[in-house]
Amino acid sequence: MSKEIAIRTGESSPPLLFRQVSPGPSDSTLQFRLLHFWNARKNVKGGPEILLGVEMLMIGAEGTLAQGFIGQNRRSQYEKELQRGRIYTLTNFYASNSKVMYHVADQRLVICISHDSALSKDEEDVESILTERFRVHSFSDFEANCDLRGDLHDVVGHLKLVDGQALHQRPVLCNKDGSVSRKVTVHLQLKDGPVVNVYLWDEAAESFRLKFDASATTPTVLLVTTVNPKRLGGKLCLSSMSSSRVFLDEDVDPTSEYLTWLSANPSATSLVNPVEVVKAETLTISEIAVFLKREPAKVAYFDCIATIDDVKLGAEWYYIACKDCQTKLNRGPTTLLCPKCRNEDATALANYRVELSVYDNEEQCTFIILGDAGKELTGRKASELIDAYVQENGGDEAELEVPLPQCFIDTIGQTKKFRIKVSPYNFTSTRISLTATKIISPAVLPPKNTPLSTPLSLLGAQNRRPGAEVGILEVAESSGSGTSATDDQKGAKRIKRSG
Repeated sequence: MSKEIAIRTGESSPPLLFRQVSPGPSDSTLQFRLLHFWNARKNVKGGPEILLGVEMLMIGAEGTLAQGFIGQNRRSQYEKELQRGRIYTLTNFYASNSKVMYHVADQRLVICISHDSALSKDEEDVESILTERFRVHSFSDFEANCDLRGDLHDVVGHLKLVDGQALHQRPVLCNKDGSVSRKVTVHLQLKDGPVVNVYLWDEAAESFRLKFDASATTPTVLLVTTVNPKRLGGKLCLSSMSSSRVFLDEDVDPTSEYLTWLSANPSATSLVNPVEVVKAETLTISEIAVFLKREPAKVAYFDCIATIDDVKLGAEWYYIACKDCQTKLNRGPTTLLCPKCRNEDATALANYRVELSVYDNEEQCTFIILGDAGKELTGRKASELIDAYVQENGGDEAELEVPLPQCFIDTIGQTKKFRIKVSPYNFTSTRISLTATKIISPAVLPPKNTPLSTPLSLLGAQNRRPGAEVGILEVAESSGSGTSATDDQKGAKRIKRSG
């Protein structure tokens, strides 16, 4: 209905849709639901920030998101009337082009409340206007838009760590003195696999703490709106903005749906070890041994640079693992049983378990290469090597004794940075088993007598004697996969390498 006909008949024109808004002033009417509002600030280098006004995130009848703005000179007039989730009617407004950086909505025009605007709260709800709408994106989308300072999208995933703490014990979200930081760091695993650091700041951090602490059970799923993808230290990270909101588990449909998906796909939580996503300290073999002697038993990960000296022969170099959890399977009467998943008909997968003799500038010991570390070292899966041998020699895989592939022997002399897992077993055993779960990168040994960067708090540096020797014992048993190393050299002590 045109405005002229509406005036003649005494009827009011229907509210404009966001897509019908044109740049410039308008005396038309808009109806929307207010999803969120926050302070708009300008940072001044070397001085206090300037408060510009209030920004709003609005959703219209077609489910389109638009951004609104109330200037600082009119803020006091309207701010007390703003309430998240309520329906508002706005008459007389000014539409301007959105700013170049950090878009939070679909509509590229910003609805500005001017001096002659009329903003009123509707008493009745309008069911046709959605209560929420999210713009959830994937890891690849964030990576493509990293550091571009353009559109800010939403992310949803399941929590691996909160402020460096695993979820099996309820994380404590405060400092040792009871105070809270303006930042909360979470490691969030996305549905398509990668784990990203998400930095929650100020109001987003406080909202996360309040919701997290108020939950009867430890929350699993997190959704953060309007995050900014940035690259820090070469790694993609997501940072909350003033416009960001946080939702947990069953707060909204996307988190509830993700929680349902997670329940139907429990193996997704084991794709990445929650402790391993934290940056590991680089220690020498001797320093890891000192850690085992002086620290309480716990799971920890370290990086260690070492050169491969030899590969142990005469031992099985692979085991049959559960496809879901990588645990060694037990043979039942007719099927394979997983002792961890309790699955009586588990899907089998060949997994690496190879013992390497390695050394650095100080010591020599054995690393047990497990799982993906074997593929990263050789470039091939264990199942591929087994299938190739079976095809070449014929017969049944179960009846053939597959020898150690040549590709492992070819690694002798190579220097790598290994990710080493320390488990509670290592703290009680008289023999040390250093399990390598990942090959970080090719490396070179640092100059002799030049120590690697070591966390003094971990190693009790005040008690260390310069040049102290630490004996490293031969491997007796592996940790973390349910398999055992051969014990044919019990008690054999490795001689300290002279360099």
